[in-house]
Amino acid sequence: MIVARNLTKAYGGVRAVRDVSLTIPRGGVTSIIGPNGAGKSTLLGLLSRLQTATSGSVHVDELDVAKAPSDVLARRLSILRQDNHLVARLTVRDLVAFGRFPHSRGRLTGEDQRRITEAIRYLDLEALSDRFLDEMSGGQRQRAFVAMVLCQDTDYVLLDEPLNNLDMRYAAGMMKLVRRIADDLGKTFILVLHDINFASIYSDNIVAMRDGVVIRQGPPGEILQGAVLREIFGIDIPVHEIDGRRIGLYYF
Repeated sequence: MIVARNLTKAYGGVRAVRDVSLTIPRGGVTSIIGPNGAGKSTLLGLLSRLQTATSGSVHVDELDVAKAPSDVLARRLSILRQDNHLVARLTVRDLVAFGRFPHSRGRLTGEDQRRITEAIRYLDLEALSDRFLDEMSGGQRQRAFVAMVLCQDTDYVLLDEPLNNLDMRYAAGMMKLVRRIADDLGKTFILVLHDINFASIYSDNIVAMRDGVVIRQGPPGEILQGAVLREIFGIDIPVHEIDGRRIGLYYF
């Protein structure tokens, strides 16, 4: 599990994350939701050590994130950021191979090659493995980046707004993929999402933030309620149940 205690991140006099304490269980899918500026991506950055906490601590199982050697942490936890743009012109296979760096330090072994091939196959990218990333659609590129973090073979996978700039079809496909990997391979996913309905349908656990604070945490059925959504987003969102899942109907 991932445990954060009294986690704070301040920029000057502004605290983007304020004294957050939470436990994210091992296994399944946890989604972090909330309005813009709630501190969701900052919290994800702190959990992964992409950002340094002003105060507080994060433990991934027995590892203290602030003190763990980088190569040890990188074999336990991987993260895919929003700004996953690359300057170099890479093929899908080149990109996926980067996921093995914490294990091989750039000297790929036969085992590394096997893992790369498996990740490409699992993400259904075999026909595209030699295609350059800049020749692919946004949805295909996003799958390639997920293949890279899958190839890293960590217990925990953190995705910062993985549905950003994806249309409805690709977004639904990405969430189905995350759900399948979590179930089939026993990975723990932590995602920052804006769409509460994707969070409701595909998550086991939802963490809701507002103004840098975690104000609610629990299963989707507890979070997808009118009064709770009003507390999170400050607006009325009608909630209906469809096929046993709660769905928020929002239109502006």
